[in-house]
Amino acid sequence: MADLHFELVTPEKLVRSEDVYMVVVPGTEGDFGVLAGHAPVMSTIRDGELSVYRTAGAEPERIAIEGGFAEVGDRGLTVLAEKASA
Repeated sequence: MADLHFELVTPEKLVRSEDVYMVVVPGTEGDFGVLAGHAPVMSTIRDGELSVYRTAGAEPERIAIEGGFAEVGDRGLTVLAEKASA
């Protein structure tokens, strides 16, 4: 499967821009995983942790985030967080 392009952005800077296998996002309606080819969706996010899987079966890297939005589109996943500590 092709890689998912993932970007994490705060008001201050672009925190991450990389190709990964999967990201699990803490949505306000529940956590959701995003792989390459995911249907377009937009969601608000709650305070929590993004789980970033660089490859299938890898241990996730966890990034604490606070509030914001997540958008999945043709170009991949973009998380616009109020705060992120990577």
